[in-house]
Amino acid sequence: MIKFTLRIPEDHHERLAAQATADRRSLNSELLHLLEVGLNTVSPETPNRRGGDSASPAPLRGNGHGARKERWNS
Repeated sequence: MIKFTLRIPEDHHERLAAQATADRRSLNSELLHLLEVGLNTVSPETPNRRGGDSASPAPLRGNGHGARKERWNS
C-alpha cells in the first residue's frame, strides 16, 4: 500500500469522519470505500479521460508553493 498526505477542507474532513463513524469504519477505510465506489461508477465509454471520466477537475489555486497574496491582488 502507498502512504501519502492529502489536504482537504476542514468541512470535508468532518463529513468524512462522521460518515466513517456511521458506517463503523476508520477514516482511511471510508476513504478507500468511497474511492472504490466512485471509480467503479465511471462510465468506460467516455473518451476524454482514462477510466472514462470526462469531467474537468477543479482548477488549482496557486502553485502549491505558498504564493504571496500581493501577486493575486494585482
